[in-house]
Amino acid sequence: MSSYAMLINGKSVTTSDQDPVINPAFGESFAAVPRASKAHIDEAMEAAALAFRTWRKDEAFRRQKLNECAAAIQSRVHDIANVLSQEQGKPLSAAMGEVFGASMWFSYFANLQIEPEILQDDGEKRIRIVRKPLGVVAAILPWNFPVILLSWKLAPAFLAGNTVVAKPSPYTPITSLMVADILRDILPAGVLNVVSGGNDLGALMTAHPVPRKISFTGSVGTGKKIMAAAADDLKRVTLELGGNDPAIVLDDANPDQVADGLFWSAFQNSGQVCTAVKRLYVHEKVYQPIVDRLIERAKTVRVGNGLYPETQLGPINNEMQLNKVMSLVEDARQNGAKVQTGGCRLESSGYFYPPTIVTEAREGMRLVDEEQFGTALPIIKYKHVDDALEQANRTHFGLGGSIWTSDLQRGEALAQELDSGTGWVNHHMDILPFTPFGGAKWSGIGCENGPWGYKEFTAMQVVNVKK
Repeated sequence: MSSYAMLINGKSVTTSDQDPVINPAFGESFAAVPRASKAHIDEAMEAAALAFRTWRKDEAFRRQKLNECAAAIQSRVHDIANVLSQEQGKPLSAAMGEVFGASMWFSYFANLQIEPEILQDDGEKRIRIVRKPLGVVAAILPWNFPVILLSWKLAPAFLAGNTVVAKPSPYTPITSLMVADILRDILPAGVLNVVSGGNDLGALMTAHPVPRKISFTGSVGTGKKIMAAAADDLKRVTLELGGNDPAIVLDDANPDQVADGLFWSAFQNSGQVCTAVKRLYVHEKVYQPIVDRLIERAKTVRVGNGLYPETQLGPINNEMQLNKVMSLVEDARQNGAKVQTGGCRLESSGYFYPPTIVTEAREGMRLVDEEQFGTALPIIKYKHVDDALEQANRTHFGLGGSIWTSDLQRGEALAQELDSGTGWVNHHMDILPFTPFGGAKWSGIGCENGPWGYKEFTAMQVVNVKK
């Protein structure tokens, strides 16, 4: 069984205490990672604080290093993707796309031009805004996209001049440790530190006196705890939390044109995407054709081990999440919904659950009201679009949402009626390095990506010079 090392102050660190990592395609461990202690956290924080003193001073040097990071990750795409498929479960092609994406994020921020902010420059005064790094950033990662979401945090934090202590999910720690090892000889010691272990490490990092910023992607419940803990020290936070994204199909949508896009917007990465379509509202005029095409697609998609070339959907990442998805579908079934296809765990030691289409769903069913984060999609029929919008917005979540229509002007207007950080028209989950990404309501605070995400890792200072 392979073992891996943490990165602390530029050195590989192992421990006698090891945690197994489960391959969800088999439900068995295939590797082990170190279990960090409080002493390791203290050491990583101290190293990051020391490195910050010099790292913050040379922006040109930081940009050079970001470009080198991008190239180094791209040169190891196959190695990282192979392990990513095993620890997370996603198909190898999707894993490769994720690693390429991480490289692209580093490259984007390496070359992001920050426009000067001049408020006054005349014979009397020169007043400008400068962006200064915050210090040490504690980055806490989820298990659904461990590689690219690591790059979302590292790249803008590094560009701004911060140093980072990162902790991956205990379900998917290996690829973060691999990336750390790849970047070890590029970045000065202490600029990047990656520790592995249980969820208790996140609490230690959040409460630690050194970090001035916490960047977290994960559940609403954990995000609330992080915000409460950060308040005591007035740490800055960026929280990208859960979503229960609605998609609304209008009466003028062409079922043949939108069905495939709807399916993959719901089931990409086996539904384990914060911004996946998790509730589908379909106008009664096109309801049955849409349902029929989704059922047909669900029955033909190939579910299996992510390393098999024919696989289109992998397993659910962990047994706890699998059990949650199954319980939500069963609750809907018992409350009058109809499971049209899927609905039963596949016979395997792995955590496989086929794409499941549930009709006659309604508000009040847990499958509709909660974030399932898996391969199950409730479909709700509606008659009036205002009612669909009201139902879509009647939730604590507000990450993303989409409108599907043949009338782009109408779609754009309705997308703005969604209480969400992003409103798409005729597609969903389109996230790019240069577009800000964040949530409304319980789906998060702050944003990531683009110059807006960069600014989240900075402190604003006004420099006022009297001439």
